[in-house]
Formats: sequence, C-alpha cells, structure tokens
Amino acid sequence: PYPMSTMGLRRLLLLFAMAQQNVLIAATDVLELGDSDFEYTVAEHDTLLVEFFAPWCGHCQRLAPEYETAATKLKGKVYLAKVDCTVNSETCGRFGVNGYPTLKIFRNGEDSAAYDGPRTADGIVSYMTKQVGPSSVALHSEGDLDAFINNFEASVVGFFSGEESTQLAEFLKASSAMRDNHRFAHTTDLSLGLKHGVESEAVLLIRPPRLNSKFEDSVIKTTAFSTASLRQFIGDHVFGLCPHLTAENRDDMSGRDLLVAYYDVDYLHNIKGTNYWRNRVMKVATKFQSQELNYAVANRAEFQDELKEAFNLGPSDMQELPLITIRTKEGNKYIMQEEFTPDGKSLERFLEDYFADKLKRHIKSEAVPQNNNGPVKVVVADNFEEMVNNPSKDVLLEFYAPWCGHCKSLEPKYTELGEKLSADDNIIIAKMDATANDVPSMYDVQGFPTIFFVPAGQKDQPQKYTGDREVNDFISYLKKEATHPLVLGTTREDL
Repeated sequence: PYPMSTMGLRRLLLLFAMAQQNVLIAATDVLELGDSDFEYTVAEHDTLLVEFFAPWCGHCQRLAPEYETAATKLKGKVYLAKVDCTVNSETCGRFGVNGYPTLKIFRNGEDSAAYDGPRTADGIVSYMTKQVGPSSVALHSEGDLDAFINNFEASVVGFFSGEESTQLAEFLKASSAMRDNHRFAHTTDLSLGLKHGVESEAVLLIRPPRLNSKFEDSVIKTTAFSTASLRQFIGDHVFGLCPHLTAENRDDMSGRDLLVAYYDVDYLHNIKGTNYWRNRVMKVATKFQSQELNYAVANRAEFQDELKEAFNLGPSDMQELPLITIRTKEGNKYIMQEEFTPDGKSLERFLEDYFADKLKRHIKSEAVPQNNNGPVKVVVADNFEEMVNNPSKDVLLEFYAPWCGHCKSLEPKYTELGEKLSADDNIIIAKMDATANDVPSMYDVQGFPTIFFVPAGQKDQPQKYTGDREVNDFISYLKKEATHPLVLGTTREDL
C-alpha cells in the first residue's frame, strides 16, 4: 500500500475529530422538548424536571454541565428535560416563563411546583431523588433501617405500632409536605427502634454517620407528629452543633450569625482528617453555646469564589490550617487573624473578643481616592461614612458595576448632572462600585445601576430612586426632594 500523504492524514484526523464531536453532542441524557412534543412527552413521566432556557443566557450556560451530569446520575430514576424558549415560545409562554433559567417539576403532565433546589449536579440529584416514589420509605428490617440511615444526609425515621396508627397518618402528611428538603422513613415494627431507645411511638432525627461526635447526640427523639411540630423539631436539630456547609445547603443556613472553618474538608476520602479539625471547632463551640452563634465546616476550594468576593482572600491566602470567618445576618464580617492552633486556644480568644465586641470588622473596600475633585464623587467602603453619612449633605448615590452596560450608558448623563450641581455645597453626586466594595445592609442593591437619594439629617432613611435617568429627570426629582434649594451653575433655583 502507498503511504498516506500529510494532507490526507490531516483530512482523516479532521474527519475523525468531527465524528467524535458529533458523538459527544449526541450523547445527552437530557430530553430536548419543544412546542410539537412537549405536552405528550411530559405526560409520559410520573415526575419530570424541566429547564426553560435561552442559549444566550449566562446562568443557563453555567447550569448546563451540572444539569447534564445530574441527568446522567438520575437516569432510570427520574428524567430531566429542557426547552429552548427562543424557538418554543408557545410552550414557554403557557407556563409563564419570564426569566432564565426557569425550572419546574411536572407530575403526570401537570405543572406541579417550581424547582427551588440547588443548581449543582449533586444538589439536583439529591433534590429530585426525594421527589420520586413515596415521601416516606417503608422499613421492614434492621437491615433496611441501617441502610437508610447510612447516608450523607440526615434521616427522619418514624416508629409506629401499626398501619392503622393515627400518628403514622400525621407523620406521612408531614413527610409529604417536607419531602423537598429532608429524607423520611417509617416502620410499623417498634422492635426496630429498641437499639435507639425507642419503646413506644416516636420520631428520631438521626444525623449523618460521618458527623457523629462525642460533643453532641447523633440521635434526637420527639413524640410530636404533626407537620408544624416536626418542621420545628427538624429545623431546630438537623444541623447540630457544627454541620458540613456545602453549596447544596448554604441557603438553608443563611439568615443566621455563622462561623465557618474553611479547610480541606473531604468526607469521601478523608473522614478522620476532616473530623480532626471539626472536633476542635466543636470543643470550643460547646463553651459558647449560650451565645447566639452557629458553626460549620466547609471545603475552602468549594467556596473559593465566595471567599474572594466577601473577604478578598485568594488561593495564596489559603494555608493548611483552617481559615476562620464569621458573617452575621446583618452582613458584618470578621476574620480570625491568629493561626488556628490544635489546642483551640486561638479560636477561643477570637470568640471571646467577638462576643465582647472587640473585633474589627472586615470591610471590603477599594483605596480611598487621593484626588476626589471630579463632578461625581467616588465613594468606597472606607470613606462611606465620611461621604454619604455626612449629616449636613444630601447625597445622590449610584451603585454600579464596571461591566454593566446600563451603567456605562448612564455615565455621561450622571457626569453632566454632577457638573450642573458642582456649585451647590449642599448636595453630593456620587457613585460606588458595588462589586469592589461592601454595600451597607440598609441599601437593597439587586441590580445595576441602583440609585439612592440620602437626605441630610436622615441618613437611616435612604430613598431608592425609581424615576427616568435623563439629566432633567434627576434635576426635577432633586428640586422636590433636596433639603435646600438647588444651585444650578451659579444660579440658585428655588423649589
């Protein structure tokens, strides 16, 4: 045979690469639905998760690989589907889709509920697994019980005297109401609970085996069975003294004062090493249990972006020893500067100073500008008090992001406004990069640009500006709201 030419070899390799790419594109476990087949395909599934998306949507693009991985892991248990709303507007309109991605759970063809679970592959798998089959698993033997509680998540198990138990009926109602967030099982053989101290009808909350510790009970019992009572019981106890914080449960742990120890948490490959530091956190935490502070451990690599965003900590700041931070529900942040010592004494000193209000808050801030004489004053976190909370000045403050297109469009108009009011000593036109500076908690900044008017003498009552954004619109607004008559150029304008 004749040797293949270089050109021929390149062509063959190109064809092979294209063929491989087509195979990869075709290999998907996510059902692709459209206007023509949505209704009858969805009706074929007892439970189906559907993502309504747009190809250009950044959030959809980030979700795509997680969604694909979840679909593969759930294959045979529950199916995942997606609908491209840019070409299937009829279906998306029928279900009120007005943002991307929108995820909905369908049962037997009917829109059952909005999906409000995690957006990671493991989180989607965990959440959707709870949606399939009965809300509470029936246990018939000790083997069933041991297998159920040997899980990465906590287990809620009810023990009842028989199928006709009124308490069992209450428990099943509760499990149905809370199946999205917790794992439930039940048995009508009370003898299965003997090794856990159960002798009569009761419900046990059993924490994950990997989190067992001498510092707290791993099993908690209640004899309350109603939905409201069980919801309260689970909420009070499910996390325990020091839970494992993950991307999947972070929302459940928000809204509380939380200390987190970030280190190489790895409960799959290094349980002993992970619990070495967790036990040291728990030992110190037991000394402060009367104080209102929650504790957790987390994998620092998993939360690297958040640590950079909230505490300005990059990979070079990560050491082998745990990094300790506190974030309060009001948004105040603290970092333990001293090294975490194995005896826990450094953490104890840190907490004593925290509860005595002796710690300096960590504030993310750009450098205070050396020259701030432009028509629009630059506000950063470190000069916010001086610039915005000056009691004698009215302040119009724009929160912006450098990448925001609307902010860039506003900039020349906002600068012109600043120039027109540059002679007015009673008012400041200002802007703050909300991505590079901590925004005080009383300012609700959900998008960009967001503009507030902060009146003189009323710094605790900032008013969100919702008007149009032409120069004359701002001036008309300020004429009505300003504490003193406006000075435009060199001419005083009375209200």
